[in-house]
Order: sequence, then C-alpha cells, then structure tokens
Amino acid sequence: RVQLVESGGGSVQAGGSLRLSCVASGFIWNTYCMGWFRQAPEKEREGVSVINNDGLTTYYTDSVKGRFTISKDSAKNTLYLQMNSLKPEDTAMYYCAADFRVCYSGSWSLLRSHDYYYWGQGTQVTVSS
Repeated sequence: RVQLVESGGGSVQAGGSLRLSCVASGFIWNTYCMGWFRQAPEKEREGVSVINNDGLTTYYTDSVKGRFTISKDSAKNTLYLQMNSLKPEDTAMYYCAADFRVCYSGSWSLLRSHDYYYWGQGTQVTVSS
C-alpha cells in the first residue's frame, strides 16, 4: 500500500531554513505526481508546491516563489522541500501528497489538495519572529 512519511520540520527563527523530506513507498515512483501542502490553525489546507511524475516540471504558490524549492530523488524515493528565508506566516503543518490520476488529468499543477489521494501524517514547521 502507498505510504508517505514526512520529516524535517522544526522551530526556526525568521530568515532561517529547513528541509522537509517525504519518503514514499508502495507505488511506481515515476508515475505519480507529488506535492507539499500546508495547513495553519483555523485555515484551509493550501498547496505549496507540486512536481510532476518525471520531476521536470514544478509549480509554486506565489507566497513561496523564490524561497522554496521542491525536488525528487528517485534513488531514494524521496520528495524534498527546501525552505529558505522562512517567515512567521510559513508556520503550519506541512503534508506530503501523491496521486496517480491527477498526473494525467491536466489538473496536477493547480495546487488543489482535493486532487491528491494519498497523504502523509504531516510535519510541523514553526517560524518565530
């Protein structure tokens, strides 16, 4: 069965960096689109960044462009999110997600959480000012 396990969250001061990791298992690595989503208290879950199945195309929400970088390591079946210049408003629970059908539906780049079926348990990121 598909499993996604995130790690790498923590507490940092504004301007700091973190790298989130998501180890995936249970599916053919290069056939799924994957992404990072986040949810702050009392807010809806929002898409942060997504990457297509071959890892060649990425999309970011406007608020993280130029600061966050999504990437995949096929040898390790791991998805990453490098987060630099962190801001207090980046504070949230960060989730890794994966889906097969969204990759071929044309909607994978829209950063919509309901397009993704498989989810990890989340890792908390807290940025203090």
